[in-house]
Amino acid sequence: MKISLKKRKLKNGKLSLYLEFYKGYSIDGNGKKKHNRDFEYLKLYLQENPTTPQEKKENKETLLLAEKILTIKQADHIKGKFNIKDNEKSKTLFLEYYNKLKEERHESKGNYDNWDAAYKHIERYCPPQKMLRDIDEDFVKGFKKHLNTKARTKSDTPLSQNSKYTYFNKLRAALREAYEQGYIDTNVIKSVKGFEQGESKREYLTHSELQAMATAKCKYPILKNAFLFSCLTGLRWSDINKMVWSEVRDEDHGSRVIFRQKKTDGLEYLYISEQARILLGERGNESERVFIGLKYGAHFNAEILRWCMRAGITKHITFHSARHTNAVLLLENGADIYTVSKRLGHKELRTTEIYAKIIDKKMKEAANIIPELKIEV
Repeated sequence: MKISLKKRKLKNGKLSLYLEFYKGYSIDGNGKKKHNRDFEYLKLYLQENPTTPQEKKENKETLLLAEKILTIKQADHIKGKFNIKDNEKSKTLFLEYYNKLKEERHESKGNYDNWDAAYKHIERYCPPQKMLRDIDEDFVKGFKKHLNTKARTKSDTPLSQNSKYTYFNKLRAALREAYEQGYIDTNVIKSVKGFEQGESKREYLTHSELQAMATAKCKYPILKNAFLFSCLTGLRWSDINKMVWSEVRDEDHGSRVIFRQKKTDGLEYLYISEQARILLGERGNESERVFIGLKYGAHFNAEILRWCMRAGITKHITFHSARHTNAVLLLENGADIYTVSKRLGHKELRTTEIYAKIIDKKMKEAANIIPELKIEV
């Protein structure tokens, strides 16, 4: 990897200094070179054409500071490349280091909560004075065994397969980052296999059940509209809750929602049906939320269950079940799995394949393939 100091001209006439980490290139499917680069902006700026002695002096000092940072980064890279151990960094307590990484993820509540939940189990397993330099393969294997045999939930039951999968992956992520940042000189997770992810039950509504929900009374109309909108579009609660009118486009050939997924940060262009658009109601100000008054909490969650009971549905339905419902109904009505995957914003097709198992028509046909028996009682 080559690390270079670069300049970028800004609109205000100044030059922004940044580091370019060039990692070489790869060849794509069309035989073209794809250059792999990362960037780190230093928040240091130069006057493009300094005129006064003071400006020239400031430019010189700023450039000198940037070059010192470049030297440090290059030295850190060489340490990692040639396995030169940084004794001070390696003395960092592992629990302190893990906590630091956890706090860096505070902007994503779901991810932060997973890191925090994993920490509680790591803390029970890891001695308080354990330094990063003392972490080895046996430590990693020991934590995996701890999750399998000793770790318990708040209700004192063994961890589910998916909980073990999640918590072990947080430890792996922390140690991978420690290795990449030069805190440890060995990639201790490389040869330790993680847990297999368990398939969780995905509760959904059939078309007739959804129709029953549509005609049943819900105490909060805004909740009913949002839930049915999710059933018809597959949008997550987080994206529906934050949706503003500027993201809703009414065009000549229908409507679509252009938004950035909160979970993945991916930009999505989602066409919606006329019925889904009606559920949004009359257009408001561009910066105004579409579903004003929609709230997340136990009160609204309980109302979904009461609404289900009024519709004669005994399944444990949550708001997220609406997203599952959309996927199942699309596949049952002939949509191909690739299109469904794109509409749901899945990064990997295998995530969508779980829904294909639910509606496997061949399996349904096989259930009735054996001729009926004449059974005498």
